[in-house]
Amino acid sequence: MVNMEKESIESARFMPLASRDVNRNRSQVSRGHRTSSVTFRNGFYAGLLVAVVLGIYLFRLWQPQRQIELHNLHLLEQIEKHNWNAVADFVGETYQDRWGNDRRLLLERLPQVFRALGQTRIDATGMAIRREADRGYWTAKITIQGNGELADFIQNRVNTLDAPFEFEWQRGATWPWDWKLIAVRNPALEISDYTP
Repeated sequence: MVNMEKESIESARFMPLASRDVNRNRSQVSRGHRTSSVTFRNGFYAGLLVAVVLGIYLFRLWQPQRQIELHNLHLLEQIEKHNWNAVADFVGETYQDRWGNDRRLLLERLPQVFRALGQTRIDATGMAIRREADRGYWTAKITIQGNGELADFIQNRVNTLDAPFEFEWQRGATWPWDWKLIAVRNPALEISDYTP
């Protein structure tokens, strides 16, 4: 029996030692591929890369020209959807236009006009954006399509205009995405026969 123990000890000397990287669970053993471990350094660089990409995206998104374009497009979308609460969020307290509308009157009249248009589609072509200090100007030819009771009258009035509409936006004091509509202009549009 002592011989047997001695033989097993001696034979154990000739067996290869188990590698520290060997995992006894076969489901976790890679087949010839080296597995990479997540280290603090790798995680830091990945996080840094994500932060840089996000920073570049936000920097481009918050550029004044981009914000003016997005605000105007979103305003027109909300008007198409007849979402007047969302439209009110876009219109600044100091809104004035050449047709005698201030913020309150504009928000009263828009639902009336677009109710007469029915389901509405607003298209803008030839868009141009310019910026001066804390103001931005979005200019485009606007056409309106509707199917309501006064759709033909309103479409003929707006769609035949040669002059483009100009939307004037003013930047808020705090955030780069804080822009409010303060005026709409079109010298060719006459609304003289409109009585509230």
